[in-house]
Amino acid sequence: MYLNFYRIPVKVSIVFENLLLITYYLLAFPDTTKLILRFRAGKQFLNLIFALEFGKRGLHPKIFMKTETVTSARNPRIKELLALQEKSRTRREKGLFVVEGRRELGHCIDAGYLVRTLIVCPEICPEQDIMEFSEKLMAQDPLPEGMQPTVMEVSSGLYGKIAYRKGTEGLMAEVCIPEKTLKDISLSENPLVIVLESVEKPGNLGAVLRSADAAGADAVIVCDPLTDLYNPNLVRASIGAVFTVQTVSAGSEETILWLKSKGIRILTAQLQDSAPYYDTDMKSGTAIVMGTEATGLTGIWRKNADSHIMIPMSGQLDSLNVSVSAAILLYEAVRQRNQH
Repeated sequence: MYLNFYRIPVKVSIVFENLLLITYYLLAFPDTTKLILRFRAGKQFLNLIFALEFGKRGLHPKIFMKTETVTSARNPRIKELLALQEKSRTRREKGLFVVEGRRELGHCIDAGYLVRTLIVCPEICPEQDIMEFSEKLMAQDPLPEGMQPTVMEVSSGLYGKIAYRKGTEGLMAEVCIPEKTLKDISLSENPLVIVLESVEKPGNLGAVLRSADAAGADAVIVCDPLTDLYNPNLVRASIGAVFTVQTVSAGSEETILWLKSKGIRILTAQLQDSAPYYDTDMKSGTAIVMGTEATGLTGIWRKNADSHIMIPMSGQLDSLNVSVSAAILLYEAVRQRNQH
C-alpha cells in the first residue's frame, strides 16, 4: 500500500517508520534536544539531520514545512512577488528581494542568505531540484521573527507570468535582504577592492561583480548608489556574483575613512592628471575606484586618492564602459601580483 507525498508514492510502512523515528528522537533525547535547540547552529544541525534522514527514507522534506498551492495571478502573494521585482521601494519596505534560477539561488543560499519562500513549478522544475532546495530551506538558520519558510507551488502558466526572465528552471525564491556594512567585510592579507560611485545601471554593476568574482577581488563597495543591490536586473546580470562577492553599499566619505584605516591605497580611474594603469603599483592592498561614464568621480575621491590612473585610448572616444574598465584594471592587479 502506498501514500502519495508531493506526487511521490511512498510505502505506508515507510511513513510509519519515519513517525517512529521522530518519536524516538523526541523521547530518547528530550533534554539534549532542548539544549541544542537553544542555539542557532543546533537548530540548523538538527534540521539538516532530519532532511537527510527523510530523504534517505523516501519522504520529501517539503511535507515537513508550510506549503501552499497558488493558481491565480490575483493571489496577494503573487501580487507581492511582482511588486518585489518591479519596485525598489517595496524591496526596502518588505526587506525582501527575488532570485530566479537554479544557479543564482544556489549561490545565494550557499552565501548564507535566508529564503522566506521557495517558489517551484513542478511542470518545469525537476523533482530532484525541488527536493535539494527544500532540504536547503530546512537546514538554513531561523528566519527573522514573524517569518516562516514556505514552499509555494505554481502552475507553468502562472510561472510564465511571474518569472522575470525565461529559462529559469521553474525555480524562484523570496529572499531576506541582509543588513551589511563596511564592518562586515572580511579582507585577505593583500586586499583588492572595487569601489563604484553613483552607479546607475544594474547591468553594469552586475557585469563588474562578475569580473570581481573572476579576479578574486575581496569586495565591491557601491557608494551613493542610484540603483539598489537587489534589483532583478542586477542579480541576473551578475549571474549570482552579487552573492559570491562581498558587496556593500556605503557613503563615499565613510568608505574613504574605512579604506585608509585598513591601509588600502586608493587608485581613482580618471582622465585628468593620471598615469597609465600599467605603470601604477597594484601589488599591495588596492582599491580601484570608478565613477559614472557621464560625469566620472566626484571631487572627494580625486582629493583623497593616492594615485590617479587611466586606460590609454587610441581611438576618437575618451571612455570605455565601466564594466570593461573594471575588468581591465582588476586583471592588471592580478597580473602584477602573480609576477610578484
